[in-house]
Amino acid sequence: MAAIARLALENGAGWADIAARIREWAAARGVALHGLVVLVPFAQQLGPARGAFAKQGGWQPRVETTRTMAASLGPAPRGGEGQLSFDAATDRLQAARLLRGQSWVPRDPLAFDDAVSAVVTTAHAVLKAAAAVEPAARADHWQHGRELIAPVAGVGAIERALARVALEWAAAASSPATDALFAWRPGAWVLVQSGGEDALARSVMVAMPDTVPCLLLDADAHVHETLAPSIVTARCEGFEHEAVCAAAQVLEHLRRGQLPVALVAQDRLLMRRVRALLERHGVGLQDETGWKLSTTRAAAQVMALLRAAAPQASSDLLLDWLKTAAWPQAAVAQIEAACRREGWTQLRAIDANLLRGRAAPLLAEAMLVLQTFASARRQTLSEWLRILREGLNSSAVLAPMLSDDAGAQVLQTLHIEEPTAWSAQAAQTSLSLAEFSAWVDAALEDASFIPQAAPDASVVVTPLARLTLRPFAAVVFPGADDHHLGVDAGPHPLLNEAQAEALGVPTSRQRRQAEALAFAHAVSRAPVTFFHRHADGAEPLAPSPLLEQLGLRLASAGRKLEPWVDPRLTLRLAPTPVKMPAPSAAALLPARLSASACEALRACPYRFHALYLLRVREAEELDDEVEQRDYGNWLHDVLLKFHTQRGEPAPAEAEAARLLAIAQEEKVHKGLDDADFLPFEAGFIDLVPRYIAWLHERDAQGALFWQGEQEREIAPPEWEGIHLYGRIDRMDQVRGPALELIDYKTGSAAGLKDKLRQPLEDTQLAFYAALVQPETEHPIRASYLALGRKIESLPHPDVEDSASALVTGVGADLARIRRGAGLPALGEVPTCDFCDARGLCRRDHWSGA
Repeated sequence: MAAIARLALENGAGWADIAARIREWAAARGVALHGLVVLVPFAQQLGPARGAFAKQGGWQPRVETTRTMAASLGPAPRGGEGQLSFDAATDRLQAARLLRGQSWVPRDPLAFDDAVSAVVTTAHAVLKAAAAVEPAARADHWQHGRELIAPVAGVGAIERALARVALEWAAAASSPATDALFAWRPGAWVLVQSGGEDALARSVMVAMPDTVPCLLLDADAHVHETLAPSIVTARCEGFEHEAVCAAAQVLEHLRRGQLPVALVAQDRLLMRRVRALLERHGVGLQDETGWKLSTTRAAAQVMALLRAAAPQASSDLLLDWLKTAAWPQAAVAQIEAACRREGWTQLRAIDANLLRGRAAPLLAEAMLVLQTFASARRQTLSEWLRILREGLNSSAVLAPMLSDDAGAQVLQTLHIEEPTAWSAQAAQTSLSLAEFSAWVDAALEDASFIPQAAPDASVVVTPLARLTLRPFAAVVFPGADDHHLGVDAGPHPLLNEAQAEALGVPTSRQRRQAEALAFAHAVSRAPVTFFHRHADGAEPLAPSPLLEQLGLRLASAGRKLEPWVDPRLTLRLAPTPVKMPAPSAAALLPARLSASACEALRACPYRFHALYLLRVREAEELDDEVEQRDYGNWLHDVLLKFHTQRGEPAPAEAEAARLLAIAQEEKVHKGLDDADFLPFEAGFIDLVPRYIAWLHERDAQGALFWQGEQEREIAPPEWEGIHLYGRIDRMDQVRGPALELIDYKTGSAAGLKDKLRQPLEDTQLAFYAALVQPETEHPIRASYLALGRKIESLPHPDVEDSASALVTGVGADLARIRRGAGLPALGEVPTCDFCDARGLCRRDHWSGA
């Protein structure tokens, strides 16, 4: 066993100092530099370290990491089938196969998926830790692990069993490539330690014979003794403000010539935003962290196709897929418009006969692709990958992915382009479409995409742990809040702290210590600027505990955290009060108006201007969740079909059965999901006997259903060429003779009663009466039919007079608009409470509002 000499480096020592110390140590022991191996913690330090030795001239030592050194000694042992590969996609499949045959594993899909993830995570951690154990002692190491994770009964039995599966899976893996280091005999070993102990490198040196000198240069020893000359902090208002401030500080360092700048990626989502802001200014970046592969466009295209192929896919998922692929977007827009117009929320509800232009053939072509996924209940993984490849090809997605860095990594991660690399395992794994989609999603989520560095990179995006011993001129550190820095590390999914420590897996305490040590390095040399926001949406955030501890260290040294000075230009603008808008728009008057347009004009002229003249209404969401509106549309169609098919009155039981049968047919026709529609369907089943009873009372009174869902359009002379149009739910012929207009309502009857107490305030029934006045000589009645817990008919007391007043009043309003009258935003409650145009009129920003 070799004795390891230890030398503590002064804080602030650079690679030139380290190279000089190593040369002195080697000369004192008669070690030739060309036979000496210098191990550094991570690959980003190789360049500066090798450059320092090159500047000194003469023979050069080998400067390596443990991984690069092992790779130079020969190829890694080839793993056998089913062994750990550290490929997320492959290992998740093997873990699922290991667990699927165990009776004690949870059958619930979500719980099973959690178990697979926990086993893979644990097996990877245990095998990485085992690589630091000398090969001769590794059998004892695995046996000790088996004793630690012996089976138990009762609470924790499943977790213990999963941990044992992970342990045995790791123990069966082929020898790691770094085992070659234990057999290598250089002239001497030198380990540069910064950011914590390297267990593997230390084990390698301990295993050397006494004839191989070993030196450990400790850059951590004095890191807590000095602080950077400038430590600045800023408290930001929110996510966007923090990103903008961090980008501004980076640009300021570049303006001053302080290169390179380290941008610490503590909050990955925030860092993507900072990166985007810097790229707008043409800043060259080298990103060492990247982001999840699942967030790239290529991954989104793959997942969009799989989600659209699901049996219960919504039309929204279909449109997501069509928009991400290279389909003709004009035809896609036609399909989307039809879905919004017709309320098609489910894919199976789309009626191709109602599509126009290129939309119908495009839908047919897309459905052929999706049907290849739905044609089989279960397939082998290799078959699913073949189908996925064909689906990507058919939508012209595959070719761009092959030329895109992220796309190429997606194909590599899923083994779409190289299925032979694991063809045996893929051919033996049977999956449903849902399981295959979940596997693809998890594989893309586990992988990271690191973009290529700009050739003139002046800013390096790096994690906190890789700041040490690198020649940064300045450090910009966003995300220094208590949710992203100094967070209490969570427990291991399957190992307790004692088990993890015994197996060499980093414990929560060790991870906290490593982060604190890396933080100490970050604030020990170059100027550093911290940014943290006080809230993340509605969730309050505090400064990181490490930042607060730094403040105490500074205070003990007679210093403080300096406040950040925003380097951006400050513009002072005179306040401009926002007044109530009252635009005039005579030229925008439409050719016809609906009842809702007239209601808007009467309630708030500006709402009429925004929604019906400018037509800036927000597009309806294609949400597959069944809502009250969907139920109302379905109910209208059910009642129309029932009444048009109804002949002579029949017994209540027969009529109720027929109404329920029609309801079921319409539910299937509209593609309403059984589970989502269940609450509404239950309410309708309860409504049916009450409705039939009410209908029979109407029959006894001599009322006769005449027409339903009828469109009407007239041109009142007072409106000077503008038409009014609408669709009337139902018209009955009643004794008198008279014509009764009925409007179905599924909401509360209380609001309707309040409205009818002031007949001239009710626009809807009066509007419908105005539509039919020219075609009948009989009196007109109108009522709301409340279809709730109690069926109530709520008649309008004088609908014909109200209709005449409505037509006259709206005609006068239209005449004023033609003469240039303004359309003011009245800003009255309750009209403003749920108005879609409130953001446009800026009601909340009016002066004095």
